[in-house]
Amino acid sequence: MTECWAFTITYAAQIQNVEAAPRARGALRLAAKRRDAATVIGDLRQEGSLKALFPQTGGDALQAVFLNTAGGLTGGDRMMIDVTAEASAHVVMSSQAAERAYMAQPGQVARTELCLKACAAARIDWIPQETILFEGAALNRRLRVDLAQDAKALIVETLVFGRAAMGEKLRDLRFTDQWRVYRDGRLVFADAVRLMGDAQALLQRQAIGGDAGAMATVLFAGPGATQSLQLPDTVGVSRITDDLLLLRFLAADSFTLRRDLIPVVEALTDAPMPRVWRL
Repeated sequence: MTECWAFTITYAAQIQNVEAAPRARGALRLAAKRRDAATVIGDLRQEGSLKALFPQTGGDALQAVFLNTAGGLTGGDRMMIDVTAEASAHVVMSSQAAERAYMAQPGQVARTELCLKACAAARIDWIPQETILFEGAALNRRLRVDLAQDAKALIVETLVFGRAAMGEKLRDLRFTDQWRVYRDGRLVFADAVRLMGDAQALLQRQAIGGDAGAMATVLFAGPGATQSLQLPDTVGVSRITDDLLLLRFLAADSFTLRRDLIPVVEALTDAPMPRVWRL
């Protein structure tokens, strides 16, 4: 049993202990395989409010777009996505729209679990649209990536801190985000973000957010991680190893962040952004 599906059983058991109010549950499992010159669906399982669409793009990668039919996340929700790219397969995952984390009731937390696996000579590009954190949101995210020795992965996660157009300030936020990346079973990268309480005050600190309204984290694992990139001054870069590159973007708002982020992601993928980013 994989760690992801062990989590699925855990959150299913927790359903018995939640309050009577409805809570969203979703699970999506996708396996992709190589067939001739293209990547195709090998296995697909959808449960609850998580669904997947597969637009026809004409490329050799399998383009998958997931959506949460519950319309957002709030305290008590549980979502799990498990994606495997089998040998020589290439999967590009994105989301139909920005995810929204709404105000949660006291003591309740929304939880999301993401597991990505790339087998020999395979590649996974995880490029969802933004997660918008609302005032009072409580969200716990976990990401695990397992890579074969010659596999590649591009992970892009974008956060927007409140609804700027409405003047929203995050004075009450509970957000944690944990990343773990393994290559051939060995831990090669770990990262954690924790914003609790008055996130606005924390983000104003120069060493944390520099008064940013949006942030993106980009991790590229594979050959070419040391390539030269044209980056704005607001991006921090860490070349962890010859095949592991970490980028952290900060911007005043989501529009500015997209403007800075998209050219870099396209340079790392050598392909246009998923079409849903441009609608």
